[in-house]
Amino acid sequence: MCEVLILIICLALAFDFINGFHDTANAVATSLATGALTNRLAILLATAMNFLGALTFTGVALTIAEGIVDTAVLFNNPKTILAALLAAIVWNLFTWFGGLPSSSSHALVGALTGATLAATGLMGVNLTGLTTIFQALVLSPPLAVTAGFTVMSIVFSLTRGRAGPRLSRRFKHWQRLAAALQAFSHGTNDAQKTMGVITLALVLTGYQESFVVPLWVKVLSALALALGTSCGGWRIIRTVGRGITHLDPPAGFAADMGSALVIFTATLLGLPVSTTHVISSSITGVGLTRGTKAVSWPTVARILLAWVFTLPATTALGALFYFL
Repeated sequence: MCEVLILIICLALAFDFINGFHDTANAVATSLATGALTNRLAILLATAMNFLGALTFTGVALTIAEGIVDTAVLFNNPKTILAALLAAIVWNLFTWFGGLPSSSSHALVGALTGATLAATGLMGVNLTGLTTIFQALVLSPPLAVTAGFTVMSIVFSLTRGRAGPRLSRRFKHWQRLAAALQAFSHGTNDAQKTMGVITLALVLTGYQESFVVPLWVKVLSALALALGTSCGGWRIIRTVGRGITHLDPPAGFAADMGSALVIFTATLLGLPVSTTHVISSSITGVGLTRGTKAVSWPTVARILLAWVFTLPATTALGALFYFL
C-alpha cells in the first residue's frame, strides 16, 4: 500500500505540474497581449503569485477530498485515484497539444467520478457534494462574463471614452497589479485540487484519519504548480490572449479583475472552479462591451466545445483507466 500511495503522490504532483503550464494562460495571456509585461516578467510574476496563492487556503482541497467520493466505500481501494489522475493527465496533454483552454478542474472531477463509478457504481459517489461542485463549475463562466462586462463598463464610465498613450501607460501599470492578483487567485484555487487528491489518498490508504491537509502536501503542491507555471503554456496563451477579442490595457485590466473576483469568491466558498473558463469568459464579457462583432465567436465556440466535452470525456477515461 505504501508503494501505491507514493505512486499516487507522484502522479498528483505531475498533474499539478501539467496544470501549471496548461493554465499559465489564465494569469499572463492578457498582460502579454497588451504589452503590459514581457514574456520573462509575466512568467516570473505568475510563478511567484501562483506559489503564494497555493499556500494560502485549503477550503477547495477539502471539497475535492470529501465532496466527490464516499471514503467509507472506497477505503483501501486507491486504484480509483490512480486511474483518475492518469485520465486527467492524458486529457490535459491532449487539449494542451491542440491549444484548447480546457479545464483541469473538469478533467479531475470527471476522471475521479468515472473511476469511482467503474469501481463501485453509484454507491461510491457522493452525489450531494458532486452536485454542488458541478453547479460551481457550470455557473462560474456566465458569472465571469458578467463580471468582465461590468468591470469594463465601469472603466468606460471612468475614462469617458478617452484614449491615448497616456491613458494606455496608466492602465498598463494597473494591469500588472491585476495580473498579479489574477495569478494569486489562480493559485488559491487550482493547487488545492492536487492537495485534495493527495489528502484523499492518505485517508483511503489509512495513513491519515481526518481530512486535514498536511503542510508538506501544501508545499509540494504549491511548488509543482509554480514549476509548471514557469514552463509556460504558449499554445493556450495565444488562444486566450489574442483569439477571443482585441485587448488593450484597459480591457486587459478589466478581464483580469473580473476573473480574479469570481475565482476569489469561489475559493472563499470552498468551491473548485475552472480558472481557464473563468478568464476566457471574463475576456468574452469585456469584448461584449464593444458589441457582439468584437468577439471571435469561432474561438469562443472551440472553447465551449472543450468545456462541454471535458466532463463526459474524462469520466469515460477515468472508468477506462480503472478497468485497465
